[in-house]
Amino acid sequence: MNIHFSRLYRLVMQASCAVLFSIALEGIALGDETKWIAIGDLHNWYSSAGSEREVGRRGEMADQQDGLRWPAQYASQDVQVAKALWIGAINFYDANVNTTLDYKVVHVGPRVLDDVNEMMPQEFKLYGRRHHPYVLVDGNPGSNLMNGMDEVDEIDANLAADRMLYNLVNTAMGITVTRKIHAFSNPYRQNYHIYEYIFKNTGLIDNQGTVYSQTIEDVVIFFQYRYAPTREACIYEGAYLPQSATWGHSTVNDAVSIHPVTTEPFRAQFAWLGRHSQAGFSTIGGPAASGDGHLAAAQYVGVITLHADVSPTDPTDDPTQPLTTMYINSDLDITLANSQFDTAKMAAEYAYMISGHPANTHAVDMSCPTPIDCNGYANTYIRSGDPGNMGGYSGGQGFGPYTLAPGDSICIILAEAVAGIDCQMRLEVGRNWLEGNSPFALPDAAGRTYSGGGPTDDADFYKNVWVYTGEDSLFQAFERASRDYSSGYDVPVPPPPPDSFFVNSSDEEIRLRWVYKGDLPAEISGFRLFRAVQHPDTAYDEIFACGDGSPIVTEFVDASAVRGLNYYYYVIAFDDGSGNDIEPGVALTSSKFWTMTSIPAYLHTVASTKVSVATPRGFTLLQNYPNPFNPETKLPFFLPAATEIRLSVYDLLGREIVRLVDGYMEQGDHQVIWDGRTDGAIEVPTGMYIARLISTVHTRSIKMVIIR
Repeated sequence: MNIHFSRLYRLVMQASCAVLFSIALEGIALGDETKWIAIGDLHNWYSSAGSEREVGRRGEMADQQDGLRWPAQYASQDVQVAKALWIGAINFYDANVNTTLDYKVVHVGPRVLDDVNEMMPQEFKLYGRRHHPYVLVDGNPGSNLMNGMDEVDEIDANLAADRMLYNLVNTAMGITVTRKIHAFSNPYRQNYHIYEYIFKNTGLIDNQGTVYSQTIEDVVIFFQYRYAPTREACIYEGAYLPQSATWGHSTVNDAVSIHPVTTEPFRAQFAWLGRHSQAGFSTIGGPAASGDGHLAAAQYVGVITLHADVSPTDPTDDPTQPLTTMYINSDLDITLANSQFDTAKMAAEYAYMISGHPANTHAVDMSCPTPIDCNGYANTYIRSGDPGNMGGYSGGQGFGPYTLAPGDSICIILAEAVAGIDCQMRLEVGRNWLEGNSPFALPDAAGRTYSGGGPTDDADFYKNVWVYTGEDSLFQAFERASRDYSSGYDVPVPPPPPDSFFVNSSDEEIRLRWVYKGDLPAEISGFRLFRAVQHPDTAYDEIFACGDGSPIVTEFVDASAVRGLNYYYYVIAFDDGSGNDIEPGVALTSSKFWTMTSIPAYLHTVASTKVSVATPRGFTLLQNYPNPFNPETKLPFFLPAATEIRLSVYDLLGREIVRLVDGYMEQGDHQVIWDGRTDGAIEVPTGMYIARLISTVHTRSIKMVIIR
């Protein structure tokens, strides 16, 4: 049975055992809209309310970790638990209650949302530089992008990024939030998204368009990040880590203001999975201790500040921002039941928002002055929270204070990224750790995470040092995001993916074809085709390549497929590497996610060509071939006995557009060709059609697609 990925995911989640969460979820409003950005290796959903609160996408408690999936080729790589966006001010006249408040704070997240009276979405649109390809597997929509993960509202060929999510939110404070999120399919830019925020004093305070103009004093913009690498390692889908790691109990939060190598200003906050006192093994990296040892939680995740205005009248970057880089108990009272009318709680919230920089980061307070000191073999680090804090800690980031007169605005630019060692190293290092294959080879010295030396006979030290190189990978992503923003998003564009990708199964082979509208784009130097067996969330092997000196073709027959196995594919285009600004001369490639199939192709069961008592065949209409087609296709069918039949083609409204057979036919195999025209010899347009074979006692139907 073929079950669409999102449906299967839901079934798995619904089947999960009931568990005790660290807190009860509050204020879940399911009316706001969500959209995915999923054209690169980092997949994330976004909320029209302006921030992604806890279980805010579907409202299901099993979605404790949901979003920021990296590497997204593999299942359950989510590291996001909850985020928040708070906006606060002092001496604020609240026209909704006709009162001047010492402190006013409006909120979305980490657990609450009032999208009617507090954070009020106005616009939420996804723009694309191009449409995602039309991917069909045996005539069915066959990619996650086609099935809800790339709902583009408008195409703009001049867009700086491959995807840009535009979000406009009015607030009860009269500050309107504009959020633009940029994502790239360039292979060197696939693991980060860049956020542009504008906070403008418009005076709009409700959904009725009421405007109350006033100067707003000491405005502070506060973001909260609750991370938990990673879903794969947690109890909802495995048993590698204790359950509380699911909501971030063992997450370590850190911050730097200076790049450890270049010594340049570098305003970054980030997190990784630390140790857990309830596990009987070193949990750093999330090793599958009861399985093959692979590292299921080696991701580093975080955010960097790329720009923050000095003031409404000075748009230059203020190097002293953010004002606050604190860490916060994720179950602290101010993270619960937030309300824009609770004066005491808003005062406490605002105090946190302006609390500045703590003497020590969370990592240092947990005996981790640098990540290498958290390696665990010396027992310097027990758990990320004190024994009374089962919720763990989140990172907090505040900007300001700014005074905004009517019409004034402030711009803040951030980039969020996930990085770490690749899946091959996660498997290799984890297996060596589990099996004790000493002496262990250590990585080359890099960044601040490792000063060199080795090999070592200490398995935990070896595993942890490899995991900690993820910090350097994360910083590399931050550096590239900073470069992209500084250049005005002058990012080399990789060659375009095909407009369509067709995978068609038959009895003996699987045919693949990729199509461009018009001529093949000049920048394409060739193609590579990849295949995975049985599961889409595994390693893919290259099974075909063309170009680079060989003729460029746009089709391939997979004759090596084995009956009884499922196959998943993607095709990428590559160029000559002349535009590569990171590794000049190395080919840029289109993202695999454009064409990656999400439903399987497989060899059909071989049907006997003879009718016998031992192997009876029934009244059968087989899938047309080719499908999609242009200009013609073959429709094979089998009749177990001579009978009157009618074979017709219908559009999706059920209207018969052509009758191909109408009369008496003998028993046996038959085949009819349709040229894609109506009974009136008019070519039908691109679309899906239904072929229906009818006898006096039987009816069979198939779907067909024609691409003009």
